[in-house]
Amino acid sequence: MNIIPAIDLKNNKCVRLSKGKDNSSIIFNDDPAKQAIFFEKIGCKKIHIVDLDAAFSRPDINISSIKKIRNSVSIPIQLGGGIRSEVLADKYFDLGINNLIIGSMAVEKPHIVKSLSLKYKNMIYISLDISKNNVMVKGWKEKSKLKIDDLLNLYKGSKIKGYIVTDIENDGMLNGLNIDFISEFSNKIELIHKLSKKFIIAGGLTNYDDLINLKKLYLKNAEGIISGKSFYSGNIDLIKAQNILDSNE
Repeated sequence: MNIIPAIDLKNNKCVRLSKGKDNSSIIFNDDPAKQAIFFEKIGCKKIHIVDLDAAFSRPDINISSIKKIRNSVSIPIQLGGGIRSEVLADKYFDLGINNLIIGSMAVEKPHIVKSLSLKYKNMIYISLDISKNNVMVKGWKEKSKLKIDDLLNLYKGSKIKGYIVTDIENDGMLNGLNIDFISEFSNKIELIHKLSKKFIIAGGLTNYDDLINLKKLYLKNAEGIISGKSFYSGNIDLIKAQNILDSNE
């Protein structure tokens, strides 16, 4: 399992939100590309980018920063936020983005996302943004009609790479991982997909104890965990965090 650092883009700056609320942003770095270079330099295997402006229906604001980040590092990039058309998905893949994270469109237009997953096999993650067991859409502002099981069953047998599951109530709050939620989700995905699809954990990582508790679950289908505010607030050193995940203890 890998620690995956996050870069959340708003007005071409690296920010963090609390519970995904648009008006809660705090700027952590004026130069997202430099932040990405730092992540690669210390040995991170992948970078997680969210275009917050696009998620809140303000497209194209951060495209220059996304291009600059892509041209500044060689490690894989997974990108999400506001990807609600096949045209935009093609555009990001043409830029060299390795994986796309699709949320609202995966719920509202699954036929398009399934078609994209055939075109870009094992390159698309479905974003499961969860609040009180409800799948949220439109920048986490609207509740969809689907539950977790519904979405997992919807993509059973598809060519998606996997899922990114976000515990919205915990996101950016530094309250610790919801271990029970993660364990239950792991069981659900294993029941429906066996071990053919993996998932990445987002929302709630706070300190090293979270990583130790996560390892105790012995998850076979967890690919990684995203570190956002836990890194930017100084709670977690990414090298130490990866060492904990790699250890046999």
